[in-house]
Amino acid sequence: MIKIGASGIGGKSEAKGNLEYLNKNKLNAAEVAFTYSVYLKKEDAIEIGKLAKELNIDLSIHASYYVNLNSPEKKKVVMSKKRILDACEIGHHLGAKYIVFHPGFVGKSTREETYEKIKKEMITLQKYIEEKKWKVKLAPETTGKVSVFGSLDETLKLAKESGTAFCIDFAHLKARNNGNIDFKEVIKKLKGHKHIHCHYSGIAYSEKGEKNHIPIEIKEFKTIIKELKKQKINCTIICEAPDTYEDAIKMQNENKS
Repeated sequence: MIKIGASGIGGKSEAKGNLEYLNKNKLNAAEVAFTYSVYLKKEDAIEIGKLAKELNIDLSIHASYYVNLNSPEKKKVVMSKKRILDACEIGHHLGAKYIVFHPGFVGKSTREETYEKIKKEMITLQKYIEEKKWKVKLAPETTGKVSVFGSLDETLKLAKESGTAFCIDFAHLKARNNGNIDFKEVIKKLKGHKHIHCHYSGIAYSEKGEKNHIPIEIKEFKTIIKELKKQKINCTIICEAPDTYEDAIKMQNENKS
């Protein structure tokens, strides 16, 4: 089964209307954008999560952009972990399953050193979540620039070795490879997983990688959805296009066709 959703439901005052709009348009997922701050209180999260469950909408969270688990500055690593865990705590009360984030930058490290440092911090985060009994899954995301940790292979290996989930951003992978990507080959690598969390949008990029998200490309999305179904992959795809709700509806129309 493939579920389609949109990014962003807003704060307490907007969430009810936005969730009802998603339900009305037969969308069954939504990602809460904590990219700049965790803006929901526990009580509000519980209320919003209850409504989402009633409307059969699966929630996930995109955690802070301000994360670098490979920073040479210890304080920045500590703060990065706190931002992730703050999102995890509210995510637990929301009933959100996946906590998506970009793990870190390569910087002056080798890619191997970067991988080992991030894996170490991920295992620490995972242990803390298990101790707290939060029902969320860490989902490190594939990223859109080579200078940022998060190729497809790095992400899949990290999830396997740290015991977490992962997020496949098809647009990021396209930008990371300067447009030279075979989505069929990408999707073949995803076989064998019970459920996969994904992002999709159009993407503007340069030789350095991702520049910004743009409206979806229907023909491209048709290729992706066709291959996901062919490989019998269960997944949720969150639309991250600028007009996320309307493009998510277009994506759902393709999914149902």
